[in-house]
Amino acid sequence: MECPYCLSTRLKVTDKRDSPKGIRRRRECLKCGKRFTTYETIVEATLYVIKKNGQKEKFEIEKLKNGIMKAFKKRPVKEKDIEKMIQKIVKRLNKQKNKEIKSSKIGEIVINQIKKMDDVAYLRFASVYRDFKDVKDFKKELKVLT
Repeated sequence: MECPYCLSTRLKVTDKRDSPKGIRRRRECLKCGKRFTTYETIVEATLYVIKKNGQKEKFEIEKLKNGIMKAFKKRPVKEKDIEKMIQKIVKRLNKQKNKEIKSSKIGEIVINQIKKMDDVAYLRFASVYRDFKDVKDFKKELKVLT
C-alpha cells in the first residue's frame, strides 16, 4: 500500500469500519501527513470450464441453471429445492483447489445431484449429457435406476 500523494509506504490506519463497499479503512501517511480512504473487498476466484474439445471458457452459472431447469420442467419438484441444489453444486465447484474444471466433472456432479431428487429429470439430463443415440440407451439407464 502506498500513499497516493507522496508514494510513501509508511502508513497507519486511523479508523476501520464495515461499509456496503466492503471494509473501509481511513489511513494516514506518516511521511506527508495526508489522509485517504481505502476499501477492502473479497473477490471470488474465477472458475474456468475445460470443454470436451479442450477449449477453456469462464464458468457461467446461468448455463448451469438453464440445463438443470430444462431437466426439471413440469416435474413436481419445488423451485426452491432446485435452487438449493444449484447452490450446493456451485459451492462444491468453488471449493475445488484447481480453478479449471473439466465439463465432464461438472456434469457428473450435476447428474448425481439430480438423480437424488427426481428420476425423470435425471433421465432427461442424462439423455443430453451422455448423448443418448436411441431407445436402447434409455433402457440401459432405466435398468440402472431400478
